[in-house]
Amino acid sequence: MAIEANGKTFETDEEGYLVNLSEWEPAVAEVMAKEDDLELTDEHWDIINFLREYYEEYQIAPAVRVLTKAVGKKLGKEKGNSKYLYALFPYGPGKQACRFAGLPKPTGCI
Repeated sequence: MAIEANGKTFETDEEGYLVNLSEWEPAVAEVMAKEDDLELTDEHWDIINFLREYYEEYQIAPAVRVLTKAVGKKLGKEKGNSKYLYALFPYGPGKQACRFAGLPKPTGCI
């Protein structure tokens, strides 16, 4: 499978995650969001950028529980809760947000 963004082709696996994580660019997230009928807002980008920083530091995509706690610490309690994250990423804040961020599927996601 593959997606097109900025005139380039990006290979994805059968679940839509980037095969080569280093190829990610913001346009990839925009295309993925459009496919999921979402328009990315600043709030989405806060979480996407947070995930990319988290992955860079820990080399792992966090499960939802870990993500929620870490977001709360860094971005504030109002953003560090499941209700807020699911409102932004209805297909799952771990699964969908990590896909948009160009990260692998979090461990423990079905």
